[in-house]
Amino acid sequence: MAVEEKRAWIMVVVTIASYAAYLTVVLGRAGGASPAGAPYAAALVWSVGAAIAASVLLHIAVSVTSAREGRVKDQRDREIHRFGEYVGHSFVVAGAVAGLVLAMAGSDRFWIANAIYLAFVLSAVVGSAAKIVSYRLGFHPW
Repeated sequence: MAVEEKRAWIMVVVTIASYAAYLTVVLGRAGGASPAGAPYAAALVWSVGAAIAASVLLHIAVSVTSAREGRVKDQRDREIHRFGEYVGHSFVVAGAVAGLVLAMAGSDRFWIANAIYLAFVLSAVVGSAAKIVSYRLGFHPW
């Protein structure tokens, strides 16, 4: 397995785990009521921070264990990385638009923040999934 594919797997697993933990905490605090009333800011900051820390540590571990392979990136790796980033960025744009629409509609800050956070989660997961699929099934530039 290529090092870049391992990094894509790390991103998928860490992102899904941190978002699931965030949802568990926030929905648990809501206690069956509307989650908009539950405190969410600290959980959001901690889940993002923990995801960043875990991702960095796992990327370092992959780099150390595959020292020689990790330094070699060919044209295919660069194109797959670029393709995955393009796919993922579309969700960031969609999240920004959703946050803007929610703000203009006068929605609670909870919903705006969570729409943007979900967009970042989808960006990481879908972009990394595009990379994994490209490595597994082959990448054919248009």
